Amino acid sequence: MTARNSIQLIDLCKSYGTVTVLKNINLEFRPGEVHAILGANGAGKSTLLGCLSGAVHPSSGSIVIDGREFKGFAPREALDAGISIIYQHFQLANSLSVSDNVFLGDERRTKWGFLDKAGQARITSEVLARIGLELDPDEIVEDLSVGEQQGIEIARSVRREPRLLILDEPTAALGKHEVEALLALVRRLAHELGVAVIFVTHLLGEVMAVADRISVLREGQVLWTRARSEVGIGELVAAISPDAVSLETRRSREVSQKGLARFHGFRSSYCGPFDLTINEGEILGIYGMLGSGRTDLLETIAGARRPWSGRLTLRDRELHFESTIQAMTAGVALVASDRLAQALFPSLNAVENLMMPHYSRMSRLMRKPRKELGMFRQMAADLQLRPSGPTTAGSAFSGGNAQKLVLGRWLCGLRDIALLLLDEPTQGVDVGSRAQIYQLLRRFAKEVTGRAAMFATSDPEEAIALADRIVVLVNGQVAHVVDPSIGEAELLSLAQTAEIAHGATHQLGSKEDIAL
Repeated sequence: MTARNSIQLIDLCKSYGTVTVLKNINLEFRPGEVHAILGANGAGKSTLLGCLSGAVHPSSGSIVIDGREFKGFAPREALDAGISIIYQHFQLANSLSVSDNVFLGDERRTKWGFLDKAGQARITSEVLARIGLELDPDEIVEDLSVGEQQGIEIARSVRREPRLLILDEPTAALGKHEVEALLALVRRLAHELGVAVIFVTHLLGEVMAVADRISVLREGQVLWTRARSEVGIGELVAAISPDAVSLETRRSREVSQKGLARFHGFRSSYCGPFDLTINEGEILGIYGMLGSGRTDLLETIAGARRPWSGRLTLRDRELHFESTIQAMTAGVALVASDRLAQALFPSLNAVENLMMPHYSRMSRLMRKPRKELGMFRQMAADLQLRPSGPTTAGSAFSGGNAQKLVLGRWLCGLRDIALLLLDEPTQGVDVGSRAQIYQLLRRFAKEVTGRAAMFATSDPEEAIALADRIVVLVNGQVAHVVDPSIGEAELLSLAQTAEIAHGATHQLGSKEDIAL
């Protein structure tokens, strides 16, 4: 790559009506450097990325590239200026090949106007080799792993010779080994290929592993920019959310030994048998890596899937669900991991999002707006929801506040929820909102008798910080049930060791089957 100048933001501002989201942002993104952008949900990160990528037009200020001043971009203009963004949710056509996706929207043509498949495959191979990925250009995307699919997104951007590559929450859907591979690729893009990289994440360990410089946004302003070598995790936590409760602080209270939910030989399509009792007031963690079966288990308990066999009793009643509505009626509710696709209604306002599961119970003949508004205001105050306006669209809530809104459905008291299930409860949530969500879940389990919570996570830090007991799930099997006092390193080691052992056993079983 040829030598390039840095990209500068000068007094960049963005307002929506009377609300100012970005205030005089001054930043520099240098070639050959990974620049991490951190901040609490609502700090302005998404708006800043939108201004750079052309999705949002700044209200004032400028973006300077090679001495040329831009007041904003359309998305195509941003691409032409050398700015490329890769979102958390991939923009791929799964039924097409790797090379088709690398050239999607910018296809090569022969001089006769036909699609140049051979030329696209050749260039795709060159780009993949350049960034160190071993993929067949002709392979169909839906047959690849999540990590490989993300590699295709990066290859598509690199083919355009970007000056600035933006990665927005790039590791959210990746397993541990895929995360390590991605971070190595990001370092290669910056340090060997000379690309300026913006890396946005809530996971501070990743920031310390990959960033060269770090900028922290707070309330739409740059709090500070420093070299990564000059800051520690504690300083980052304090900068992002000075009022945050340390995630390492665990509650010191006894959990009742009275059984609330009992699983007897419970099997989902992938997990089981599951034999366990969850006690009143307990928060049970299900820890497992990508593919362990966490989501399958929770969705089956919540009635979204039918169990294969076994029994579930709750408050001494044996339950048989054929739908999530039956589960809710019996006191079981699920907060899904993908808020946008499975929980939040972007076009509905905040009150409607809160009330959605309860309309049939609250409004027999017609809605009761005053009662709904009163419940929302109480919930918004209890949850410290931002923004707190009842008419705010669901799409306006990001990260932790979106999760609080979804949680509020089950914490508002309109249904008697005995067992609250949560899948990746703080995925994509900043450290301050994460601490608040932990407090909400602890309050849910503690303050009313006859309740418990069960959450699934791939984050060992979260499992240790939140759970009273932890089930280690490996390939659909319960490998261990442990106390959180064992610590993160030991928990991760137990899961990895069990996964290796399961793989060896599976291979041995396959050979025996062949011999028979």
